[in-house]
Amino acid sequence: MTQNTHGIKDIPVTALDGSALALANFPGPLLIVNVASKCGLTPQYAKLEELARTYGDRGLTVVGMPCNQFMGQEPGTADEIATFCSVTYGVTFPLLAKADVNGDDRHPLYAELTRAADADGEAGDIQWNFEKFLVGADGQVLGRFRPRTEPDAPEVIAAVEAAL
Repeated sequence: MTQNTHGIKDIPVTALDGSALALANFPGPLLIVNVASKCGLTPQYAKLEELARTYGDRGLTVVGMPCNQFMGQEPGTADEIATFCSVTYGVTFPLLAKADVNGDDRHPLYAELTRAADADGEAGDIQWNFEKFLVGADGQVLGRFRPRTEPDAPEVIAAVEAAL
């Protein structure tokens, strides 16, 4: 991981609307998720929003990064993505600009996140949409949860509770 005090939170990101966003402005833990609107796992948006609402007052911020690298399941423009998330799932948590999470053009945020291992000790590329990373208030990765692990799975909730 990075050596500074904010780690992951110091990596520059862009909000879905194109404005600069500083992850360090969110003082508590982050749950960072690569998201897509046309995936079989898209209904996870509802549970991510529920996590954001349930734990937001205690400091958790859910952050979604749309990605179109998995079978073209996020083809929309920024406006289309924002409208879909808001209208279909009532998403209020921050969404970042669409970016690659794997490969040569991988966003720097994911270059760091993918160094973290999951519960089986495996690091490396994102497997699919809706892979989740819990980042502590200090910017260090605390947990990695693969795409099929639901946002409200006991291991995710336990990790979030421990990070708060």
